[in-house]
Amino acid sequence: MAKITKEAALEYHESGRPGKIEVKPTKAYRTQTDLSLAYSPGVAYPCLEIQEKPDDAYKYTDKGNLVAVISNGTAVLGLGDIGALSGKPVMEGKGLLFKIYGGIDVFDIEVNEKDPEKFCEAVERIAPTFGGINLEDIKAPECFYIEERLKRTLDIPVMHDDQHGTAIISAAGLKNALEVNGKDIKKVRIVVNGAGAAAISCTKLYMAIGAQKENIVMLDSKGVISTERKDLNEQKKFFATNRTDIHTLAEAVVGADVFVGLSKGNVLTQDMVRSMAKDPVIFALANPVPEISYEDAMAARPDVLMSTGRTDYPNQINNVIGFPYIFRGALDVHATAINEEMKLAAVHAIADLAKQPVPDVVNDVYKVNNLKFGRDYFIPKPVDPRLISEVSAAVAKAAIDSGVARKTIDDWEQYKDSLSVLLGQETKLTQKLYATAAAHPQRVVFAEAIHPTMLKAAVQAKSEGICQPILLGNDEVIEKMARQMDLNLDGIEIVNLRHPKEQERRERYARILTEKRQRDGYTFQEANDKMFERNYFGMMMVETGDADAFITGLYTKYSNTIKVVNEVIGIRPEYNHFGTMHIINSPKGTLYIADTLVNENPDTDTLVDISKLAATAVRFFNEKPVISMISHSNFGSSNSDGAQKVRDAVDKMQQLYPDLAIDGEMQINFALNRELRDEQYGFSRLKGKDVNTLVFPNLTSARASYKMLQMLDADVEIIGPIQMGLNKPIHFIDFGASVRDVVNIVAVATIDAYVDKVKTRINNRSI
Repeated sequence: MAKITKEAALEYHESGRPGKIEVKPTKAYRTQTDLSLAYSPGVAYPCLEIQEKPDDAYKYTDKGNLVAVISNGTAVLGLGDIGALSGKPVMEGKGLLFKIYGGIDVFDIEVNEKDPEKFCEAVERIAPTFGGINLEDIKAPECFYIEERLKRTLDIPVMHDDQHGTAIISAAGLKNALEVNGKDIKKVRIVVNGAGAAAISCTKLYMAIGAQKENIVMLDSKGVISTERKDLNEQKKFFATNRTDIHTLAEAVVGADVFVGLSKGNVLTQDMVRSMAKDPVIFALANPVPEISYEDAMAARPDVLMSTGRTDYPNQINNVIGFPYIFRGALDVHATAINEEMKLAAVHAIADLAKQPVPDVVNDVYKVNNLKFGRDYFIPKPVDPRLISEVSAAVAKAAIDSGVARKTIDDWEQYKDSLSVLLGQETKLTQKLYATAAAHPQRVVFAEAIHPTMLKAAVQAKSEGICQPILLGNDEVIEKMARQMDLNLDGIEIVNLRHPKEQERRERYARILTEKRQRDGYTFQEANDKMFERNYFGMMMVETGDADAFITGLYTKYSNTIKVVNEVIGIRPEYNHFGTMHIINSPKGTLYIADTLVNENPDTDTLVDISKLAATAVRFFNEKPVISMISHSNFGSSNSDGAQKVRDAVDKMQQLYPDLAIDGEMQINFALNRELRDEQYGFSRLKGKDVNTLVFPNLTSARASYKMLQMLDADVEIIGPIQMGLNKPIHFIDFGASVRDVVNIVAVATIDAYVDKVKTRINNRSI
């Protein structure tokens, strides 16, 4: 997990537009007619419709996609009672998670009121605005009363996520962990350390999935909650044990099968872990410091099944696996509540998802992501794109079956499909890239490590588990820069290619390159001189297997890089050219465009190669290519040389690949507007298909197109350039790329390198 500093956190929240969320219009507003429809006089009509039929608020307003995240700031994270206003960054953060994972709009509302009655009255008065209420960071025991009252008085879903979010995710994890260990939840002994809102809700849900009350021992800060004690509130009394032989945590865990910590860090010792039953399950959920560290638990008992609340260890209990999708399902059926049936449906959906094959970003043949249900993976990852469809659908169905839904869903497959595309490909694709790369991190060489952006990207990529970086450059300079920027280089290799100790390797690389290029006039001395250049040296590291992938181009001229890559790496034998692709992610979907870097003015044969490369690259990202070849003309409307070469390339591609969806030449508007294209050119091979791949007639048009989109639309994410057609994973960076841009390419390079290894193994076995 990356180190988070105060300075970095404050800069993140302050930079650009302050805060983390905003409101955007969803309807046209540019003309006078638009404004008259949006407000007076047109707005009167939906008002009257809602007056006559209140449920029409879901039809004419954002109510059905709007959640209030409400807090009084009395229990903010681990900071305690810091007040309503001070808790606002947390509520905005919760709104951000709702939006990026569930597509749900949020108003964060901080209520400056600690009295439960008055707080409830405030919420009840504003409730008509919303389709759901997410209560957040309210201290116990007031949170119990507030939630129960609002559930009684309001006709929309209300959930205190601090209680039920943790309960749902940990219950799913417990169900699966016990299954992995072959234990029956009805028979296991469970110790719960902590008796706050989350602990009580978690324990009740464990009972709902089969845990027996007589097998549960709960502790608070004073020790075991037993019937002997006279200081218990109603919530704690429910879990009071009759046992008189245990008073401390050390006594309680002896022989226990499960420990669930919802308390504070470092309270569970290794000796306590050793005293537990065979194959114990430990959920140490205090954050950021768990009740026992992952390392200490594993050192004490190698048979431990472990979960924490942290991202840097397996089986993270993370509420984001639940709340966006629970509310998504509830909102989509206009539910009046989030009831026990819906919570249990979420538990089972999350648990079941962990048992399904983990999706790959590459096609199924390569099986890149090898996560499998078992000891190190019994809870889905937060980035799993299937969560929104599986969990939301399960919750929606439970709402309908239990009678709290105002709206029914008839076609569940269509509903799931709509959920899977709700957030757009930009979120799903990048999350898949990172998850897949982290599953198989490779050795990636960073050529320009003395550039701050490249150095930060290398450290970030390592911290996110995407790769094992190798930094090329002067080690003293790099280490000084790292100290100045407070970057941790632990575990990162630095190669100073000019250092005398690298002489033997430079000479070895030079001999290999000379042998490879001797028919092109190379001499050993010339090759040896080139090994003092980072691109030659770094690419030779990949060529010889000393590294797996190479990243360059942040400030190196593309022409020089292309020359080097041709000399050192070469083009795959099935092609005569190589090229690059950029991925454009936008709320409207994903586009793959080529060639964006290499071929300045391609002829027909080069366009054919670019098209073949583009089709292969799109399949690499697990999509079926639908290719439009772009020109200034449409299907022969111009006889210019530029149009003709595109037309000829289309003819060749259609002859070579009769089943490939490719056509042209055509203008951009016809490529991207299926209805317009089908109406005017119904004969096209692309009829009825949405284009996802654009092959441009020259480098200028391709680069201008994606650069313009990047500058004009803040919601557009650009990933690239991604190389296509080289013998080894050599990838380039755009000038002016951000740290995130570089890390995105590193993820692609890592996957590329791993797939290349898999293909080599498969080919070797075939031989």
